[in-house]
Amino acid sequence: MLIALFPGDGIGPEIVAQAKRVLDALGVDGLTYEDGLVGGAAYKALGHPLPPVTLDLARRADAILFGAVGDPDCDSLERHLRPEQAILGLRKALGLFSNLRPAKVFPELADESALKPEVARAIDLLIVRETNGDVYFGEKGFRTTADGLREGYDVMSYDEGEVRRIAHSGFQAARARRGKLCSVDKANVLETSQLWRDVVIEVAAEYPDVALSHMYVDNAAMQLVRNPGQFDVIVTGNMFGDILSDQASMCVGSIGMLASATLNEGRQGLYEPIHGSAPDIAGQGKANPLATILSAAMMLRYSLDLPEQADRIEKAVAKALADGARSADLGGAMTTVEMGDAVLAVL
Repeated sequence: MLIALFPGDGIGPEIVAQAKRVLDALGVDGLTYEDGLVGGAAYKALGHPLPPVTLDLARRADAILFGAVGDPDCDSLERHLRPEQAILGLRKALGLFSNLRPAKVFPELADESALKPEVARAIDLLIVRETNGDVYFGEKGFRTTADGLREGYDVMSYDEGEVRRIAHSGFQAARARRGKLCSVDKANVLETSQLWRDVVIEVAAEYPDVALSHMYVDNAAMQLVRNPGQFDVIVTGNMFGDILSDQASMCVGSIGMLASATLNEGRQGLYEPIHGSAPDIAGQGKANPLATILSAAMMLRYSLDLPEQADRIEKAVAKALADGARSADLGGAMTTVEMGDAVLAVL
């Protein structure tokens, strides 16, 4: 089983290194690794954020463990050469359409949440985000209006096949959890969202054991703060899911705690923490590696069919936190390596 390691930019190499240490400690037979360049690091070395050699490795791999992309040195580049295009390019090339972002509060971290502890403790949800369409992949550009004004435009669109595919992912995830699915859209003003809602309702007929509800995205954002415990699984589009999952990260205490998986129909997946490259702290040993370590656990579960090893990692993270392991974002002073050490000590 081949794992492609794409550390990327900023804190990416530091956090991926800790996840690799944890994977090595499991002693799983048959795991092999190859490193690849993505993002700003790839542009500086090879002239493109997703060079052909990296894309070839991604296609050969059973799974990808990804750090982060984003480099201030590249902010002035044309859009197609910016580091963030690496992740968009991988999603498109590999058909990675179903993004799973769990958000669950570790009891020891309830006080770190921006919410009241009694509200935060109830958070145990999964956001299923479509990641291969929507406004991020629609037609975009600049033009001049009839009045001579500069105008930027980005087209939001979904076809019913794209919606049906992610709806099945949402229903299947809910069926494996508590049987509740909330579809988030903006059908009161967007035709794209009206199609989304119509198709989700059609798919619901195949899942009579799952309770389906609908919520406008602005209300969903409010409810994540007011009463997040009401949610089991949320299924939504690319842009809405991007925003809501980042919001959920602060509800659980820190963006440094949230893992993610993005899968294609063949169960090949890209696994990454949802935070960015944090160039302001890169190389200082301040980054929290737990989201990346938990992403590695998701990789073992979803792409490599190793659920017992995934459970070991998740339990080790929980025990390390229970024993007092805290990086700076969690109110402590442990370094990136020390947080990795704490997980390894439990394993």
